[in-house]
Amino acid sequence: MMVFTYAIYIALSLGITVWVGHSLSTNGRVFLVENFDGQEALADSINHLLLVGFYLVNVGFVSLALRYGEKPTDVVGAMEFLSTKVGLVIVVLGVMHFFNMQMLVKFRRSKLFQAIAPQRAEEDRGEQSPLGAEMQQPAP
Repeated sequence: MMVFTYAIYIALSLGITVWVGHSLSTNGRVFLVENFDGQEALADSINHLLLVGFYLVNVGFVSLALRYGEKPTDVVGAMEFLSTKVGLVIVVLGVMHFFNMQMLVKFRRSKLFQAIAPQRAEEDRGEQSPLGAEMQQPAP
């Protein structure tokens, strides 16, 4: 009974994790491009890194949580066990999503982002930053 219950738990949890990760990655791209001031390469890179981290944390959590909880002895107990375990995975997914969103907004307001953003605006207008002009001049 437990092997069957564990198999369902793992299949459901990993299926939900992959679906949520894919959905966030696909639909979150627009948000990231906007958040990184139109820098698509940076946004795509961050999007991929967030997705990998998302999968690693959630697969690890699903694996670690497998051991915990009272083991069911009947079908009703197995359903309650699955409901609790899958529900916990869904809550963790939601918390991670909101944490990531908060961190992205904080990054947008950070000094590091402000140092990057003006350079991008100059490139879009076809201007060169002073550093870029120095780097393109031939050496004496």
